[in-house]
Amino acid sequence: MSIQRVSSYGSSSSSDWKYDVFISFRGEDTRKNFTGHLYTALTREGINVFLDDKELEIGKPISSELLDAIKKSRISIVVLSRNYASSSWCLGELVKIVECKNSLGQMVIPIIYDVDLSMEREQKGNFEEALTKHEETFREDIEKVETWRNALIEVINHPGWELKNRYEADLIKDVVKQVKRKLSVSASRLTNLRKVMVGVSSCLEQLRIQAAEMIPAPRFQRGQTLIAPLVFFFSLGGWYL
Repeated sequence: MSIQRVSSYGSSSSSDWKYDVFISFRGEDTRKNFTGHLYTALTREGINVFLDDKELEIGKPISSELLDAIKKSRISIVVLSRNYASSSWCLGELVKIVECKNSLGQMVIPIIYDVDLSMEREQKGNFEEALTKHEETFREDIEKVETWRNALIEVINHPGWELKNRYEADLIKDVVKQVKRKLSVSASRLTNLRKVMVGVSSCLEQLRIQAAEMIPAPRFQRGQTLIAPLVFFFSLGGWYL
């Protein structure tokens, strides 16, 4: 089953977003420590988090539920731990996250956990080793592995957080602050956009009224058409009707 909690940021009521945050992680690495603590800290702030808590079967394809949850999340947090890339499920999530980032503008927050970022960027670390093994497993579908590799490269080079020698609790506090800030800015922009749209609607309504007052009832001689008056009317905002 997946774990969610109601958010105070209002994203769940949006027609586009169902969750504030989706967390992609390798269960065996961080489920009972970092990711579990991060989830608790986020939900404590009223943030609606999708966290899949199933123990996944090896080789089982990623579920449509997870793909839909990623698409309907405003932010994706990717916990890139030592064994993350060894999971085809995690890599499938990552490809979808990158797709939503590039096509929908979804915000992505990578967290480098217990891996050497410089080595991974040079494709010499744990991730590249895992991808090499995937190439052997998926030799009939090598393009899939390349898609996983490209998604990893993009996320690794995206601005994010690195644990290094920090206390986990301090890193979690910083991540929660960033998430709250991003959600607040997003909500503020949405509110401002709605105000602008209300103002635009009001202006268009005024134009419609003025156009109706300015245009006299047309008198037509034989052979005349409505084309010219209609063009004039629509140019003044009559299209708003």
